[in-house]
Amino acid sequence: MATVEELEQRVIDLEMLLARQERLADDLSSEIIRLNRLHEAASARMDAFERKMTEADAIRPLSEEPPPPHY
Repeated sequence: MATVEELEQRVIDLEMLLARQERLADDLSSEIIRLNRLHEAASARMDAFERKMTEADAIRPLSEEPPPPHY
């Protein structure tokens, strides 16, 4: 059977492990938030680019495209 000191050390070890896990969860949460903001910014830029290209008539259906010069 474990002694009181051994049990106390085990509790301390478990508390340290829990603290590391909590810190890791916080770090991962922060990284997810950062990546989500980055994704939102990239998505907004892509939407703006698509609008600009559509307004400039640079994007047309393939059926409206002239044939390549080698035809």
